[in-house]
Amino acid sequence: MILIPAIDLKNGHCVRLFQGAMDQATIYSDDPAAMARHWQSLGAKRLHVVDLNGAFTGEPVNGEAVRSILDALTIPVQLGGGIRTLETIRLWLDAGISTVILGTIACHDPQLVREACRLYPGRISVGIDARNGRVAVEGWAETTDITALDLARSFEDAGVAEIIFTDISRDGALSGPNIAATRELAETVTVPIILSGGISCMADIENAQAEEGPFPNGGRIAGIISGKALYDGRLDFQIASQWLEENG
Repeated sequence: MILIPAIDLKNGHCVRLFQGAMDQATIYSDDPAAMARHWQSLGAKRLHVVDLNGAFTGEPVNGEAVRSILDALTIPVQLGGGIRTLETIRLWLDAGISTVILGTIACHDPQLVREACRLYPGRISVGIDARNGRVAVEGWAETTDITALDLARSFEDAGVAEIIFTDISRDGALSGPNIAATRELAETVTVPIILSGGISCMADIENAQAEEGPFPNGGRIAGIISGKALYDGRLDFQIASQWLEENG
């Protein structure tokens, strides 16, 4: 299990939202590349980047900021937000993104996800963002009738590299992650699960690691994404990463 720092981009700035609300954004930096270099210098093994504007508009918006991050780093960068066509997937992979994260389009056009997995094996992840167990799309503005478990099951045999699961009610709230729901996903599918949303302190890291798996089905929780707790200093990245390395 690894700890993955997050950079959320809004209007070119590094921000954190509260439960996905764009009007409740805290700006942490106006230099995404410098922030990316900071996490790499602390030993991050990869970086999680989200184009928040893109998630709402359905197409890339913060492309300049993303490219500045890619130019600044040598570690892998995974990117989500506004990636809804094969052409956009190809554009970002060619630009140097290691893994693209497909969220809204995974609900609306699952066949596109399968085709992307065929064309780019090992480089396509699915983002499942849930509100009360139901998948939310369009930048979390719309909640569907699809359950997180059902969506995960539908991609079990698609060749998806990872599933990134976010409980929206926990995101940016520093209220602790939804470990039970994350474990349920890992017990349901064999695709590695990345836990996101709600990490607030070292105890959350320890609790998540205790549920890492592997489970009888072969599934596991492979990583943890953290944003606000790292930016606010509630969680020390180096201490948490070293603890996971020693106890994983």
